[in-house]
Amino acid sequence: MRDLSEEQILDRLLTIENSGEAERRAELTGERYLTLIHDPETGRGYVLQHGVDDTEGAEIPEGTEFFQYPDLEEAERVYNNLLAEARQAGELVEEDSDEDVGDSETGGPDLRLKDRYSASDEDPEVVDEPPEELEDETDRLH
Repeated sequence: MRDLSEEQILDRLLTIENSGEAERRAELTGERYLTLIHDPETGRGYVLQHGVDDTEGAEIPEGTEFFQYPDLEEAERVYNNLLAEARQAGELVEEDSDEDVGDSETGGPDLRLKDRYSASDEDPEVVDEPPEELEDETDRLH
């Protein structure tokens, strides 16, 4: 696998976390999170620490940092040490947190059915008919 830039690695780690595939995740005070991640493509383990993203995925949260290890086992040792330090400092809010997981949009635009009262007919996210894969879902709602 090619070498990734730090920003590409952070983006990949946040994507893994937001898809709910992190090994472990803890909420810290100040809307911060500590996450243990195993990258299945490289076999490496990561410890990711970050704040909340208010830009819906447009930017990496300020103060985000990660630590890379050759495997998950070594990363888990460091994660456990950082978790113990946070607990001792009174910074641990929840040890097994899924708060704000998946809040970053990664799946493309949300399509909306055309509203006859809408001011704009030129919105590319507004469609006359739902895509086939969503038809059953919209039928169930009506």
